[in-house]
Amino acid sequence: MTIADDIALAHRLADAAGAAIRPHFRAVDAERKADASPVTEADRGAEEAMRRILAAEVPRDGIAGEEYGYEKGESGRQWVLDPIDGTAAFLAGRPIFGTLIALLHDGWPVLGMIDQPILKERWLGVTGQPTTLNGQPVTTRACRELADATLATTGPHYFDDHDGAHFMGLAAKTDHKRMVMGGDCYNYAMLATGQIDVVCEANLKLHDWAALVPVVEGAGGTMCDWNGDPLHIDSDGHVLALGDPARLEDVIEALACHH
Repeated sequence: MTIADDIALAHRLADAAGAAIRPHFRAVDAERKADASPVTEADRGAEEAMRRILAAEVPRDGIAGEEYGYEKGESGRQWVLDPIDGTAAFLAGRPIFGTLIALLHDGWPVLGMIDQPILKERWLGVTGQPTTLNGQPVTTRACRELADATLATTGPHYFDDHDGAHFMGLAAKTDHKRMVMGGDCYNYAMLATGQIDVVCEANLKLHDWAALVPVVEGAGGTMCDWNGDPLHIDSDGHVLALGDPARLEDVIEALACHH
């Protein structure tokens, strides 16, 4: 398949997921998964719809999905699916969740899509191409000083005590009055669109971050772990996104100093 074929396939996956999700928005009762996070018919229905398309069109590709796990492929390619990233926001009726679709080659993300099916906003990132929002290019913004940066994270409860102390070390160096809590993948979309400067998170799984990397980097930003190393399939879940790569050393230094 060509990259154009992969992009077209990603759009079909997002369309199918959105069709499964929209009827349940603000009209759903949640269950509880084994890890106690809320899960809904929308999660399952959206991933099932995407998996059916992949099985029919690219049967040799692997699939890793939040709801239905891992299927090993034979092609060196893997589709990574998170049908609803931000389930708590979805259940609260807040349209800041997203469907995440990524394509990995040999463990490295080369295509990523963030789709917000209620607002009908769709970010597409592809290695070597500019990131787009609904087909129009978007870019991150410059950040001259870390003290001017707007920092975002999904929530403090996702950090253990150790990671939380490091996060607060970073927060103290940014414009903490403008700090954003909540948002999940939507924070990264806003960073790619020039609205947020830094996102810092821990304990993310592959399906949480794989789609975000091409979106952020294609908009001029950078994504890495807390040591500044590129993200790949074996990364440990400590994730940074920066709109202005010039601030990377400042962010790494601030994270390392938490006293």
